[in-house]
Parts: sequence; structure tokens; C-alpha cells
Amino acid sequence: MLTQQWPVGWSVAVFAAAAVVTVLCSVRLAALGDALADRTGWGEALFGAVFFGLATSLSGIVMTGVSAAGDQPELAYGNAVGGVAAQTLAIVVADAAYRRVNLEHAAASPGNLLFGCLLIVLLSTALLASFSPDVTVAGVHPASAVLIACYLGGISLIRNQRQPMWRAIATSETRHDEPEDHGRLGNRGLGALWTEFVLIAGVVVVGGWAVAHAADSLVTATGLNAGVVGAVFMGLVNALPETVTALAAVRRGAVTLAIAAVVGGNSLDALNLVVGDVLYRGGSLYHAASPDQLFLTTASLLMTAVLLGGLLVRQRRGWWRLGFDGVVLVVIYAATVLTLAV
Repeated sequence: MLTQQWPVGWSVAVFAAAAVVTVLCSVRLAALGDALADRTGWGEALFGAVFFGLATSLSGIVMTGVSAAGDQPELAYGNAVGGVAAQTLAIVVADAAYRRVNLEHAAASPGNLLFGCLLIVLLSTALLASFSPDVTVAGVHPASAVLIACYLGGISLIRNQRQPMWRAIATSETRHDEPEDHGRLGNRGLGALWTEFVLIAGVVVVGGWAVAHAADSLVTATGLNAGVVGAVFMGLVNALPETVTALAAVRRGAVTLAIAAVVGGNSLDALNLVVGDVLYRGGSLYHAASPDQLFLTTASLLMTAVLLGGLLVRQRRGWWRLGFDGVVLVVIYAATVLTLAV
């Protein structure tokens, strides 16, 4: 039953169940991540982008890997870049929930800006790989190694920026990343916090596998376009951890963590392409991408650039309680999904 194709009813039920489990796990991860960011001394921006981003991206990593290994390259590629687009939209949801001021104003952080720049580098490299010569080494395109090198180099650069050469101007609405009281979590040992964090992340991994298998079954049973299923349906489920986490972090007042979880998770989702490229045995995953997937990658790049603009402009109040970037992000994502659908 675990390896065979599922009926449509089973597939839809698994999608729904995985979404519920992901939501519950993500709420708890937000509390644990906020406490660990303070206890480890990493700070919300760096911890959120690396460890938190990894935990929330695990389901997407598994989705991409399972799809690629199952000879569904469009599902694998679409899930990775579709997750980036949908997760960027999570910041708009969190911004709407943060009533005091525009979220991008309150969460001003050089770390978040640098991770946004890193994401643009990763997506651009993946896009260039699709237009490069179709050459593989042991079945893996050289661009995959470049993506890993760029990510590790970016993390090292950001980690060493202890005293950045510029700082965001502090206002009455700026929320500084400072240690705070975490209630019962503050009384628990660091090892216990890490253990629970890893266990919950493991549950998210299982959910990611279930979603990937359900998506594969849906494509087989219904004949739906694999690229659309990967980019939209899997991408939205992939974005649930970051969306729920960002909302939970905002409710806790950890606004820097909310932005970092999304931007950092997006960077790791871009690395999902490496996982897919390694597990796809049909050649280069980048060259297996259809024009729809390349279009989606470009849209994700555009959305990231708009988000960076919002973080730099730092509007206190924008349109309809959102910053200008939030409204533009919704329009871009809606236009992208509509274009893929037709």
C-alpha cells in the first residue's frame, strides 16, 4: 500500500491530513525555534534562516526527492521553485496578521536582507543551469555543486557579519532581536529542546513523503499536468510550515524570526533542486524542467526582489494594511498561477 499508486480519494485525504499535521507541528516549531535562537546565541535571523529553515523545508526536500526518484522531474522541479513562490507569499499573510505596523518595517535586519540576496543568487544559478550545456558527471549536473558552494559560502559570509557596515534606523515600531522570557521552555535543558525540535522535524519529513506520493498518484490517476501539480498543489503544501511558523512567530512577537524562517526556508528550497538532480536518473533535472517551471523560477526571482525592496523601503503603513510589496507579491503570485493554469 505504501509503494503502490493510491486512488484519488486516498490521495486527496493524504493531502488534507498532511496539511493538518504540518500546521500543528509548525506552531510548536515556532516556540522551540524562538527559545533556541536565544539559548544558542545565534539570534532569530541566523537561527531562523538555517536551522528553522531546514526544519520547515524538510517536507519539501522529501517531496522533491521522492518525485525525482520516481521519475517525475517536473513534479520535483515544480515543487522546489513553487515552494519558494508560495512561501514568499507567507510573509504577506504574516504581515496582515501583524497589526501594529508593516512587518517589513518592524523586522528590519541585515541578516534577512543578505539571505534574500543569497536566494536570488541560488535561483539565478538554477535558471542559468537550465540553459547551459546538458552535461552531467555521474548523472549530476555541475550546477548542483555550484549551488551547494554558493549556499555554504553565503552562510559563512552572513555568519561572520557581526558588525555590519550599515544598520537599519531604529524607530518606535522596530522590534529588536533580544533574549526574552520563554515560560516553561526557558526552564528546560538545551538538549531537551533540541530533541523535541528534531522529533517534530521528523514528523514533517513523513508528511512530505506522503504528499509526494499522493501527488504522484493524482498525476497518474487524473492525467493532471505534473508541472502544475508540483508548482501549485505541492508548492502550497510545501509552504504551509513557513506560513504557519511565520504567523506563530508574529503572535509571539518574534518578527525577525518570522521573516528569517521564510527567506531561509526559501534558500533551502532552492537547494531542493540539488536533491532532485542527484536522485533523478534521467539526466540533469535542470534540463528536464519545462518552460512552465522556468517561468515559475523567474516569477520566484521577481517575488524575492520585490520582498527585498519592501525590506529596504520599510513602509510603516502601506495599502490595505500591507506594505506596497505585499500587494505586489499577491498580484505576481496570482498572475503566475493563472498563467500556469491556462
